[in-house]
Amino acid sequence: MKRDVSGLIGDSVHYSAQKLMLDVIDEAQQGQETSADCRPAEESEVEEVKDEDVEVLQAAAVAASLCREGSDIFTSVRENSPTGEFISSINITAGPRANTIRLCLSGRNANWFYLEGRTIRLNSSVFRVLDREVEGSVLIAELICYENDIIQGNYRILVEILNENDNKPNFLLETIQPFTISELTAVNSVVFTVKAVDADGDMISYIIDPSSQDAQFFRIDLPNTGKVVLNKPLDYETRTHLQLIMWAQESNTVDKFNTSAVLNINIEDGDDQYPHFLPCTPVSPGVPVCMNPTYTTNITQKHQDVGLDFSPGPITAEDGDKGINAPLTYTILSGDDQGRFTINNTTGEIRLTRAADDRRLTTNYMLTIMVCQVDDRLKYSVASVLVRVLYENAFPPAFNRTTYKGFIIQSSSPASIVSTYGNQVLQVQVSDRDFPDGRNPNIHYLLHPPSELYQVTKEGVLIAKTNQLRAFDRQILQVIARDEESGEEVSASVDIEVLQRGQAVPSGAFKEQQLFGDVDSTLAGGIAVLILIVLLSAILFLLLWTVHRRRVQNPEDRPTIAFGKHPNVVSSPPVFVDESSHGSRAFTRQSGSFHGRQGVYTRRPSLLPPPSSSQLSEPGESRTRPPLPPPSSSSHLFTVAEKHEGGAHTWEALRLPVESASIHGEDIPAVNTGMPQRDENMKAD
Repeated sequence: MKRDVSGLIGDSVHYSAQKLMLDVIDEAQQGQETSADCRPAEESEVEEVKDEDVEVLQAAAVAASLCREGSDIFTSVRENSPTGEFISSINITAGPRANTIRLCLSGRNANWFYLEGRTIRLNSSVFRVLDREVEGSVLIAELICYENDIIQGNYRILVEILNENDNKPNFLLETIQPFTISELTAVNSVVFTVKAVDADGDMISYIIDPSSQDAQFFRIDLPNTGKVVLNKPLDYETRTHLQLIMWAQESNTVDKFNTSAVLNINIEDGDDQYPHFLPCTPVSPGVPVCMNPTYTTNITQKHQDVGLDFSPGPITAEDGDKGINAPLTYTILSGDDQGRFTINNTTGEIRLTRAADDRRLTTNYMLTIMVCQVDDRLKYSVASVLVRVLYENAFPPAFNRTTYKGFIIQSSSPASIVSTYGNQVLQVQVSDRDFPDGRNPNIHYLLHPPSELYQVTKEGVLIAKTNQLRAFDRQILQVIARDEESGEEVSASVDIEVLQRGQAVPSGAFKEQQLFGDVDSTLAGGIAVLILIVLLSAILFLLLWTVHRRRVQNPEDRPTIAFGKHPNVVSSPPVFVDESSHGSRAFTRQSGSFHGRQGVYTRRPSLLPPPSSSQLSEPGESRTRPPLPPPSSSSHLFTVAEKHEGGAHTWEALRLPVESASIHGEDIPAVNTGMPQRDENMKAD
C-alpha cells in the first residue's frame, strides 16, 4: 500500500519508510563508520511505516523534512559502562517539502555508538570495555542527516567519559632504583625524591613505612612532593647499606588505593677518620675510636744492624676510612738516638743500626713514632715504642721439680696458705743459671688458667679460699713462671688435696698406711673388718681340714717311731705286708714314712723276714705281731734305705755301730757318727 505521508512534527508525526538500511544498522552496531552507507533510497521501495517501527531503525526514511533546526549533542557516560548504555536522544525539526530523511553516524569514535530508533546508545562489549585511561576523556562523533539523499545537516556528538577510581598509583621505576649517598651528607638536606603516578589522576601522598629497619635515618616534610630528607648523620664505619620502604597512596579518594616500593641505599665512605695503629683497642664498645698500643722489644749489646720484632705485633697502621684506605707514611718523631734507630716510611719497620750502649748506662730506649695520610698530613696518629736493653740470656728459668704436692685443711677461714709434707709452706720457685745465686728478680708467677679458688704470690706461695673448699677435694693447678725481661716461660703442676678438719698433714711422701687417705674413715674401717673376717675364715678352714685328715687316717697303718735322744731311733720294726693281700696301697703308706730321710734306725734282731701269706690273719681277724726279742748288748743299729734297681724298689739295711742308747727305757750304745756299714745279710725286696 502506497500513500503520501506529510505533516508537521507535533503531537502526531507520520513516518513513511522507503527502505530499511539493514547493512547500515549492522555496521553501526559493530562500531564502524557508516557515512559510506548513507546512500539515497529508491522511491519505489518507500512504504508506510508506523511510529512503533521507528524504534528498530538506525537509518530510517522519515516523512516530511526532519533535519532542520537540529542541535549538537553534548553528554557524558561513565567509564566501564555496560553495552547499550543510553547516550542521548535525537531531536530534528522537519523541512516543509522533504519526503524522506536518513540518519548516519560518522567520525573518529563513531564505532562506540549505535542508533536505536531516535536514541544513541553505547556500543561496548565484554571484550571491549570503555576505559577513560585508554580512550581519553571525550568521545567525538558526527550525526549526518540526509533529506532526499541530500545532506541537510551535520551535528556533533561530544560524549565525556566520566572517570572511575579503578587504578592504583605506581612508582616511576627511575625514582626507586638503588642509589648512593655520601656519609658526609648534611642532616636536614634532601637526599632523594620519589615519584608515583595514578592513571585516574588522583592526588598522591608519600609515606615512609615506620617498620622499616632504617626508617629513623629519613623523613618526609611535604607528603605530596615525595622529597626525602636526611634525619640523622650517616656513618660508613657502622652502616654501609640502608633499606627503606616507601608508600604512595591516593589522598583525595575514598578507596585510598596505595602501592609500596623498597629502596636500597648505599653509603659512600667519606674521608672523615684518622689513621690508627694496630691492633686497635676501642675506647669503649660501639665507639670507633682506637687506643694506640705501646710497642715493646728486647735487645742485647750484641744486636746491631737488625730489624726489630715488637710486641703485640709489627708496627703497622691503617686508614680509619676503610672504604678509602688512603696511603700512609711513618716517621720517628723523637728517640732515634742520633740515627741508632731508623724507620721505613712505607712499611713501618724499625731497624737498629748500631749496638746499644752499656746496659749500666742505658737500660731502655723510648721512641715516639707518627703515621699520617700522604694526601692529608693533618690526619695522623702517634704511638710509643719501648726498646729494652737486656743482659745476655744463656739459660732459661727452670723449676726444681715438675709436680708439687700441696695440702690444705678444711676451714671456715676465708684464706689459707697451701702447705706441703711436714706442714711446711709450699713455695714453687724457679732457678735461673744466668744469675749467680740462681734467683731471677724478673720472674713473675701466675696460674693458667686463672683459678677462682687459688692465687699465687710473687714469691711462689699459693693461697686458697678455704671457706669455699670441701674435704677430699683435689685439684691440679698449672703454675707458669715468666721472665718479664726475656719473655721466657716455664710451667709446673701442683697437686692440692683438701684434708678434713683435724686431719694432720702427712709428714712424708705417700706410704702404704696412707692407702685410705682419700677414703672416708667409716668406709676404711669397714674394709679392714671385712679383710680380717676373710683371714680368720681361711685359718679356721685350714684347721678343720687338718683335723679331719688326721681322723680319717688308720693308726695301724702308720709306723710307730719312738723319739728319744735321737729323733730317728724307732722302737718297733717295720711291718712288711704281702703285696698280694694289700696291694701297693699298704706299701705306699709304709714307704711314705721314709720319704726324705736317710733311713730309719732299728735293731738288727728286730728285722724279721717277711711273714708268709699263711701267717697273715684272715679277714675279720685281728692282726698280731710277734714279740720282740730281748735286747742285747751287742745289738747294732741299722738304717733301712730305699734302693732302685731296674725299676724295682728294694730296701737295704745298713749296719751302724753304736756306743750307747736307750730304746723303750733300755740303755744301748750311742750311735756312731761314722758312715753306716752294709750288711749283706739284711736285704729285702
